Amino acid sequence: MKAFLAALGFLTRVPVPARVFDDVRATRESLVWYPAVGLVVSLVLWLVAWMVHAWPPLIGAALVLGAWVTVTGALHLDGLADSADAWVGGIGDRERTLAIMKDPCSGPAGVVALVLVLLLKFAALASAILVGNAALLLSPMLARAALTLAFLTTPYARANGLGSALQGASRTSCQIALALAAALAVLCGWRGLCGLLVAAMVFVIWRAACVHRLGGFTGDTCGALAELTEAAVLVAVLVAS
Repeated sequence: MKAFLAALGFLTRVPVPARVFDDVRATRESLVWYPAVGLVVSLVLWLVAWMVHAWPPLIGAALVLGAWVTVTGALHLDGLADSADAWVGGIGDRERTLAIMKDPCSGPAGVVALVLVLLLKFAALASAILVGNAALLLSPMLARAALTLAFLTTPYARANGLGSALQGASRTSCQIALALAAALAVLCGWRGLCGLLVAAMVFVIWRAACVHRLGGFTGDTCGALAELTEAAVLVAVLVAS
């Protein structure tokens, strides 16, 4: 339970007891629970979508998106902006890219990336409210499953970054969590399978880019992975509907 609370407290703004973050083992094993935290985010989005389903879809989509940003604390959006700035400003150089990621200021590339991803999510959510909520289930879950997969398959680029605390999580437990997430997606039928395949494609491209540029990944690039996966899965599931 402590590991789940640590994952919930890190990935969302849901309040949890501060003492769970003092438990090194719980922090490390929290990686197993990332897909489950995605389901918690999905539950929040479902609830908001249900409350506004009779409203004009554009207003409903704006409220669902606002709830999405609020419950996650814009954690991954920050990573997306930093990654976009670093990728453009790094000019192919590893150390320059890592240095730009540590700069708290956002440049034009980061702002454009945020606008484009949020615009895509908003348009997809307007459609999701009209045609069903399977996309709201799959998008947050698969995005956080992708983070677990990143730690299992990709080197960490920084020596002492935030993600270093997650190194050493049980591979077997993480693999079971990923298998359950994939199974849940498949149980959603054709739409779920499309979402799963698109999430896998985004992950493969993201991993190749990170390894080529950085030799691994960082917390910021994980944020970018989560946001890009969410947006891509949303669109894929809705197009398949």
